[in-house]
Amino acid sequence: QVQLVESGGGLVQPGGSLRLSCAASGFTISSYAMTWYRQAPGKERELVATITGVGGTTKYADSVKGRFTISRGAKNMLYLQMNSLKPEDTAVYYCNTYYYGVHYWGKGTLVTVSS
Repeated sequence: QVQLVESGGGLVQPGGSLRLSCAASGFTISSYAMTWYRQAPGKERELVATITGVGGTTKYADSVKGRFTISRGAKNMLYLQMNSLKPEDTAVYYCNTYYYGVHYWGKGTLVTVSS
């Protein structure tokens, strides 16, 4: 059974950094595309960063390019390193994969950027 569990969110000051983690089970993340999405209050969910299965090619939303880095780690973990955080990065961040025709989502982790 596919499960995704995010962690690492919290309150951070503008200009600070956070690393989000997504623990995946039920499949091997290196074989499938993995994506981080976020949803800010009152806004639609948006794609933040994605990494392909084979090859590990990464793509980023223009709003986070150069500040965020998506990566895979040991033990079937997905990460999102977020640097130079801005108040507009405040959102619930979700881990996602598309596995055998089904989108799977975690419950999300809240990131608040505020002084």
